[in-house]
Amino acid sequence: MKVRVGFGLGTLGATADAGTFAALVDALEGLRFDSLWLSERATGPALDPLVALSVAAGRTSRLKLGTSVQVLPGRNPVLLAKAWASLDVCSGGRALPAFGLGVVDPVEQQAFGVERTERASRFDETLHVMRRLWTEPTIEHHGTWFDYDGVGIGIRPVQQPPDVWLGGRAPAELRRVGRLADGWLPSFTTPVAADTGRATVVEAATAAGRSIDPEHWGALVAYVPAALPDGLVRMLEQRFPGVDPAEAVPVGHDALRRTLEGFIAVGFTKLVPVPFGTTIDDWDSELTALAAATLDLQT
Repeated sequence: MKVRVGFGLGTLGATADAGTFAALVDALEGLRFDSLWLSERATGPALDPLVALSVAAGRTSRLKLGTSVQVLPGRNPVLLAKAWASLDVCSGGRALPAFGLGVVDPVEQQAFGVERTERASRFDETLHVMRRLWTEPTIEHHGTWFDYDGVGIGIRPVQQPPDVWLGGRAPAELRRVGRLADGWLPSFTTPVAADTGRATVVEAATAAGRSIDPEHWGALVAYVPAALPDGLVRMLEQRFPGVDPAEAVPVGHDALRRTLEGFIAVGFTKLVPVPFGTTIDDWDSELTALAAATLDLQT
């Protein structure tokens, strides 16, 4: 199996400065990280992922471009399918769409204008329509949320079709991965928990008459370069009762490497370190150190 190490910026707006972001993208390309993953928070400090990934596409020739994750409920599937197809064309087939239902946050949910009880149904239908638009000249679709007669997007992605990754750790989310996804990219999980969750995904995929490529198991791995901030410790203790916070979020590059090795040992090979809950003052130094600690894991 191919092991690939990417890099994610998370949702905390690690950099929203044009020059800093451009330098970060150039460093990722030069150091030969596999991919860049940008998260979506419509009401937070993170850059819009598709806009920022388009900037990254124009500055690079090999870096893959993913979302971790982009929210589907509340989106127009035709316009979003067109945007992703355009990114894939302009990048020469380097787009890695990854989608989710959206964070459970009242302010963020207002931005997308979707009732919480509608999110799952909208998600499933939106993804179905987008996949058809990527592979068919025009579509007829009459569903719960969308009606289309002879609608197409006029272009095709280079990838036919792009692989769609989904996140999530809850049982219902895992079953959705099995039913709908080409790959699984959870966050805030451990190798043991990911290995356990995969069984649920595989069971759901089998029940749906489908399978997931053995190389399409990944993880977003949050880490901190130095000590865990107190606020992050409290959040981790609430989210993972009984688990050492430093196990959920490794501290330092050596601990991060050991965590990545743990994921690889259980067959998770698309790995995305994400600096979390801390400010990076010197991106060149951080990425150089991260590359030295992790990139030799790539095969």
